[in-house]
Amino acid sequence: MPNVSSVSEFLLLAFADTRELQLLHFALFLGIYLAALLGNGLILTAVACDHRLHTPMYFFLLNLAILDLGSISTTVPKAMAISLWDNRVISYEACAAQLFLFDFLVLAEYCLLTVMAYDRYVAICKPLYYRSLLGSRACAQMAAAAWGSGFLNAVLHTANTFSLPLCQGNAVDQFFCEIPQILKLSCSDAYLREVGALVFSIFLAFGCFAFIVLSYVQIFRAVLRMPSELGQHKAFSTCLPHLAVVSLFISPAIFAYLKPPSISLPSLDLVVSLLYSVVPPAVNPLIYSMRNQELKHAVRKLFPYMLLKHL
Repeated sequence: MPNVSSVSEFLLLAFADTRELQLLHFALFLGIYLAALLGNGLILTAVACDHRLHTPMYFFLLNLAILDLGSISTTVPKAMAISLWDNRVISYEACAAQLFLFDFLVLAEYCLLTVMAYDRYVAICKPLYYRSLLGSRACAQMAAAAWGSGFLNAVLHTANTFSLPLCQGNAVDQFFCEIPQILKLSCSDAYLREVGALVFSIFLAFGCFAFIVLSYVQIFRAVLRMPSELGQHKAFSTCLPHLAVVSLFISPAIFAYLKPPSISLPSLDLVVSLLYSVVPPAVNPLIYSMRNQELKHAVRKLFPYMLLKHL
């Protein structure tokens, strides 16, 4: 076994070596981050201020916006700092905190997307029972379950990952602290401690995926039985944003964690990690507002209010 070393800090992956490219990456990250803050912030404000949006679907969308803001704020500011100041160092404690928060927020978002699939299922397949099945108390409990599942998963993984002895140095092959990259630094026979937490995560992830698929099978069957094309179009239009967000969220993550080692290239891994960690929080507000007239109207109402407030 290699010698076990005491690690007090980690070195994150830099995007470029030349100053010009570092500043370009900083500008790109800044633009993406500001877009995510603006988009999710507008959704939060619109849903909170417009009483017509106080429905289960928008309550879950509000939670999604909070999780997106949290997840992108966990990774992108540090990546911006690396590019701006050319400083790859992150302390042991900050790395553990980043890993915990990212794992917590990402899994909570995945569970919340599962709850949102249930919301669409009830709205389309059981519309007469919508208010009884998705009352305010039930919505709060389901949202709390999503947040709680993410928190429990993050506690298990963070505790297991950072209890492992590290034998492979302190250079993390990623621009943020992530479980697989920290496990690569552990001793070859020590990562087995993570198996229990991994089984829990796989069971939870597969359960959520199966629930989403089964929900949409029932939804599509119900929609195709509708007699009018207008009704079919309206039903599909309420599901398409959620389907797009789920696809954007799950596809890169599945590729990143299930791809064969033979096609594992540093540049490819970096692009894929950007696709599942940075792109969804910035793009989700655009996807949900693109064809949603209620949300567009609520956002438009915010601008005159903000202008009047500052006069």
